Amino acid sequence: MVYRISFAHERELQVDELERRFKSYFPDADFKMFRKAYNFAEKAHENQKRSSGEDYIIHPLNVAGTLIKLRMDMDSIIAGLLHDVVEDCGISPEQIEKDFSPDIAMIVVGLTKISKIKFKTREESQAENFRKMVVAMAKDLRVIIVKLADRMHNMRTLQYVSDERQKKIAQETLDIYVPLASRLGINSVKGELEDLCLRFLKPDIYYRLAEKIAKKKSDREKYIRETIGVVKDKLLEYSLHAEVKGRSKHFFSIYKKMKARGVDFEQVQDVLAFRVVVENITECYKALGIIHSSFTPVPGRFKDYIAIPKVNNYQSLHSTVIGPSAERIEIQIRTFEMDEVAERGVAAHWKYKEGATSGYKKLFWVQELLEYNQNVDSNSEFMDVVKNDLDVGGIFIFTPMGDVKELKYGATPLDFSYSIHTDIGHRTVGAKVNGRMVPLRHKLKSGDSVEILTSKSQTPSKDWLNIVKTSRAKTKIRQWLLKVERDSNKVNGVEVLEKVFRLFRTSVKTMKKQKKMSAFLSEFKASNEDELYISIGSGKVSVKDIIDFLQLSQKSDTQEIEKQIDELDSLSQKLTKTARKKSNKDNAVIVDGMTDVMVRMARCCNPIPGDPIVGYITRGRGITVHTTKCTRIDFGDIARQVDVEWNEEFDFKHPVNIRIISHDKPGVLTRISKCINNMDINIKTALGKSLPDSKGSFLFEVEVKDYSELIKVIGAIESLDEILSVIRA
Repeated sequence: MVYRISFAHERELQVDELERRFKSYFPDADFKMFRKAYNFAEKAHENQKRSSGEDYIIHPLNVAGTLIKLRMDMDSIIAGLLHDVVEDCGISPEQIEKDFSPDIAMIVVGLTKISKIKFKTREESQAENFRKMVVAMAKDLRVIIVKLADRMHNMRTLQYVSDERQKKIAQETLDIYVPLASRLGINSVKGELEDLCLRFLKPDIYYRLAEKIAKKKSDREKYIRETIGVVKDKLLEYSLHAEVKGRSKHFFSIYKKMKARGVDFEQVQDVLAFRVVVENITECYKALGIIHSSFTPVPGRFKDYIAIPKVNNYQSLHSTVIGPSAERIEIQIRTFEMDEVAERGVAAHWKYKEGATSGYKKLFWVQELLEYNQNVDSNSEFMDVVKNDLDVGGIFIFTPMGDVKELKYGATPLDFSYSIHTDIGHRTVGAKVNGRMVPLRHKLKSGDSVEILTSKSQTPSKDWLNIVKTSRAKTKIRQWLLKVERDSNKVNGVEVLEKVFRLFRTSVKTMKKQKKMSAFLSEFKASNEDELYISIGSGKVSVKDIIDFLQLSQKSDTQEIEKQIDELDSLSQKLTKTARKKSNKDNAVIVDGMTDVMVRMARCCNPIPGDPIVGYITRGRGITVHTTKCTRIDFGDIARQVDVEWNEEFDFKHPVNIRIISHDKPGVLTRISKCINNMDINIKTALGKSLPDSKGSFLFEVEVKDYSELIKVIGAIESLDEILSVIRA
């Protein structure tokens, strides 16, 4: 069984010892290739020293040693031996590929920093290097596993560099490599890196914890031995054979508890963790029952990661109980296979016999990182995505079908909708949490069941960027807003360019025909015509720039043209600020193929923008618009059906009825009215009456812009304590 792998720096590590360790789990490996890689690295790094004064070769040997402890395959371990030869020794990737293999060369190149490009800041360099690694990681996940092994040894020998560099490297490790280890499920690496980061970022806290834990070492070890004996005896009473281990929690884990609870070390009770490892899942739950019947469980401190695994495939039962001597202890229960995965993560699934990643299924989050890399231009924004979204989430949310989504703490229904699908996110108008309407900025809790309400007419707004917490949602919203802005700028740019061309008695169509547009693309550095229009519409290319390039004719009336230039400049600026108006802005509903037709909204269903609608030509009343679900359409009075759709440009408030059932308490009508008014919603009428069983019924007629606004009103009313139900009447 794997238990707390040691990644300590080994000063005297030799290649013979590495080979012996490797043979213990992979006896059929090609050790000639292994020796060849070592000799190659030793020669390449000859005469090089590390900051500690040691020969440089000790670093790749320790990196390879870490990969062997994680039981990685031959290609990974050879890449670990060679990972610095391209960057530090002038060896070409082609030589690595020729002497070893394309896979090994790809891993080594993926780990090599972008050193030839000069960056303005260290952060810019860090971002570009990580983006390069993301592309390599998407092709082969072994790139990041080797990088973690490299970072582990660098952190283990960080004391030999300056204090400033210590803090920079430790902070980078905590921000990026710890979350990566967590996502990959390699908890042994994650825990070790966290402790090392604490040591260099907050040395006073680290050494104070080390001192306090050392003082009680003998007492703690005695308690662990006795508790292991008690737990084993309890399990054996029910004929359950298990391996039981105990240890102190990592320093960083204890520090997080102290910080979260605002207490000192002495007040942190559950600093000991015990692990019960059994043969199968059935025995896991049997062991849990025995432990809960033998020790008092702490309420609210049980988690079942077997039934609902974490996104990194971690599985275990966690429970905090009152152990011997009334000490709080955490007990983890899992199978031997789960224990292997918990410590080595994706490395536990590697196919050693085949020497590569056959059978390896690409992880969804790696593909997401690649997508962010392609779609996000700003390095700072990309690094925000990495820092915010890499770590494993903290809450489990259920869909109406019973599927589970894991999100970060503080996530909202809007984050949940984007985690399902981008289109669902874009069209979200409201959400029900555990059957009750909530605002979109409502904070979700683990175990919530969420139903997303959508509308075809809904689109994202800039306000949503302040609501969502996950970088996936923020990126998708920004992309949509950028596309809308680009489309608007393109339309504006075409209009401005046409007006400029008209001064010279030509047009875009004519210029295309004469094949003169390419000169414009070259002059204004546009890759295609659309990019040119967008640059003009956004104001990056001014009217004066275009006219200067057209080289005004000497025969032209200079004064008249200058006047028109001013008018065109004014038009261009106006178009960049406001959307182009449509000719049918004054019509709420667009009727297919008909003009000047009387249109009215059916009173039976009171449709509002966002509702699916259908139009009917009725005798003497023009076209009546109903919702498609309306049950009161008079089919006997219908001559024929027509296609109708909402006009997105129409800006008008629509009346709609809301029926509210509440507890009959003094002041409830005032609170409901105030809630609606606070949303800047006009109340046209309000009727109220008392019902049996101390309930109250209210009918409000309010004016809303569309279905989305109606959902927000309903959600706000439902959030009041006195409210039992809110429906559209």
